[in-house]
Amino acid sequence: MSDSWVNSAERIGSDLLLDLAGPGSRRAVLIRALRDAVREGRLAPGTRLPPYRSLAADLGLARNTVADAYAELVAEGWLTARQGSGTRVAPRAAPVASARVPKKTPHRRSGPVHDLRQGRPDAGSFPRGTWLAAARRALNAAPNDAFGPGDPQGRIELRRALAGYLGRSRGVRTTPGRIVICSGFAHALRLLFAGGVLPGPLAVESYGLGFHRSVLESASVRTVPLTLDEDGARVDELPGLRGVRSVLLTPAHQFPTGGPLHAERRSAVVDWARSRDGLVLEDDYDGEFRYDREPVGAVQGLDPDRVLYAGSVSKSLSPAVRLGWMVLPERLVDRVLAAKGEREAWASVPDQLTLAELIESGHYDRHVRRMRRRYRDRRDQLVAALAGHAPHITPTGIAAGLHAVLRLPPGTEQSTVKAAAWQGLALDGLDDFRHPAAPATAPDGLVVGYAAPPDHAFTAALEALCRALPPA
Repeated sequence: MSDSWVNSAERIGSDLLLDLAGPGSRRAVLIRALRDAVREGRLAPGTRLPPYRSLAADLGLARNTVADAYAELVAEGWLTARQGSGTRVAPRAAPVASARVPKKTPHRRSGPVHDLRQGRPDAGSFPRGTWLAAARRALNAAPNDAFGPGDPQGRIELRRALAGYLGRSRGVRTTPGRIVICSGFAHALRLLFAGGVLPGPLAVESYGLGFHRSVLESASVRTVPLTLDEDGARVDELPGLRGVRSVLLTPAHQFPTGGPLHAERRSAVVDWARSRDGLVLEDDYDGEFRYDREPVGAVQGLDPDRVLYAGSVSKSLSPAVRLGWMVLPERLVDRVLAAKGEREAWASVPDQLTLAELIESGHYDRHVRRMRRRYRDRRDQLVAALAGHAPHITPTGIAAGLHAVLRLPPGTEQSTVKAAAWQGLALDGLDDFRHPAAPATAPDGLVVGYAAPPDHAFTAALEALCRALPPA
């Protein structure tokens, strides 16, 4: 009995006896043996299988062989795979008495094994203890009127804290009176356009979040795409867009392609807004997370009367904390508050007070710095895995944020997304973010979020990603 077999059995608490005799590749033989064990009832529904590394060592097989066999059987419905629960025999894969088994339609995987979708922070890093302590302090210090009918603009404690924080960290020029608290950027768009504060049409970047376009479409706002290149949105196209007086940009870290808006274009878009009596909507969705470059300040600092700045805690803390903010030109404050209306659209006051306390105490800054280091380490692991296993794939947009774009050979994007799904990965192709009216100016690519997987699963997620990528 080898040491590897003993160590594996001790780790998983059970042994797995498989007959690997018969014709075919090692992968095909292993898949057949696992199917037979399920059919014959030796592997009952719900049985946890050994980790693929352990089984590979026990059987003298390559790790990729076992991992691919597991992925195939998960896709066919024989096995299930969940983060934190391992790979198990599917509940529906019940044994039958006869060796003759009628053919069944293969079952698709009910969910991904690894979540590499963009926009998802590390949920396990939410600062629960710090948040709870801040909530206690904030609620103990809160005046009685905090628990009565509130202010649609948001608690003054949070607006004061944000005015200071955004000024020193993002270069935003504001006072508490120009800040309106909302529940996130989508809520801000609804207030501005469905609420009639701003008219359409609206210029947008040719690649962006489809959900935001859906919000605008539901408000009957037509969106007009601007071309993207290595310097960001081509704002020089704005003067030629008839009837357009507002533009939505992600200037600190273009979503999803990655780069910042060039300094000359930042100045040019503000000049355009002045000349048209227009407005720039600045979505600063992950401005705190930069790694290999100097911080890029907010465009709002160039002209607070022509730039509406919006942000939230969905990346820095959690999307479960429904808190965001708009820093408005003064002329729009009353109109936004009128659109907000009665209390249904107001953010939770206890959460507002807690966030204000986090900011004022310095705990929010410390949390952001800690997460910046963590996400940079994750980014570096992704880059190292690609360099080691797929050096022909170039990651871009990696100087900031929580995702990278992997550039693929022409014509391989859709097949790679499908291959990733077979490997148990949830991720998106770059073309999914293209505006329907925009030409495909970006190369084929994957948008890979590296923040969400837990530490124990991240290496496996990267290995699965590299297996799904097209060869050189």
